[in-house]
Amino acid sequence: MKTILLCARQELTLALRSRWTVIFALVFAALALAVAWSGYVMTGGHGAQDFARTAASLTQLVVLLSPLMALVGGVLAMTPERGAAELLYAQPIARRTVLFGRMLGLFTALAAAQAVGFGAAGLVVFSQSGSYGLGGFLLLVLGSAVLTAIFLGVAALVAAGGSGRRRARALAVALVVWFGAVVLFDVAALGAASLLPSGLASRLLIVAVLANPVDAVRAGALLGAEGTTAFGAASLAFLRFTGGARGAGLMLAASLAAWLVLPPLAAAWRLRRADI
Repeated sequence: MKTILLCARQELTLALRSRWTVIFALVFAALALAVAWSGYVMTGGHGAQDFARTAASLTQLVVLLSPLMALVGGVLAMTPERGAAELLYAQPIARRTVLFGRMLGLFTALAAAQAVGFGAAGLVVFSQSGSYGLGGFLLLVLGSAVLTAIFLGVAALVAAGGSGRRRARALAVALVVWFGAVVLFDVAALGAASLLPSGLASRLLIVAVLANPVDAVRAGALLGAEGTTAFGAASLAFLRFTGGARGAGLMLAASLAAWLVLPPLAAAWRLRRADI
């Protein structure tokens, strides 16, 4: 554990010095503030939205930016470089220890960058609208952190075993993974559902939500912020399929837990077998 924390501290230092982390923090904060302030005005209100409306409005921003930054930042940081990687992995330390430590450091840096945005938006919302809906907002913050951790694991799996000259290829794969998880998966699920009877189509879409971590975080955040009205009749169908709100929460949590564990383990296995 001490070695993991040492690697994490080193990676955190490098990440915080990176201009990309600073840019991500500033952009995320600006967009979060814009969403908190503009969404309510567009519906005829005045001032900032409350926490419930802000959480619902920020959900799409979170599921777009958090996986993208985790994948790009993770691949750029964890793809082995010629020379440096050989020296690092020649040390009497298990490769998985180095990998998990670097992932922990990167996660801490990205979570801190997101905290800047959520904190700025939260302060504005609280000063304008009070604490109504704060629970749903905090659930979205947790979902963003979970999504970041999941896609850091995926980034580690993409990067493990590569070499410096293959960094561009790994980055391209990461972008394809992001596009597939955020956009293409839902399009494919909707296209397949349109070919099935209504009952089977509903079950397919619900299973798709549970299978894709992006959809799982989106569904959990919306249900937490708006309850059964989150996405109309589909909310009732989802809750009926899962046996109620508790069952829905357990299924979503189980899906996300599996995504948190499996990619890092696969990345550690691939890195152990790599010739570096």
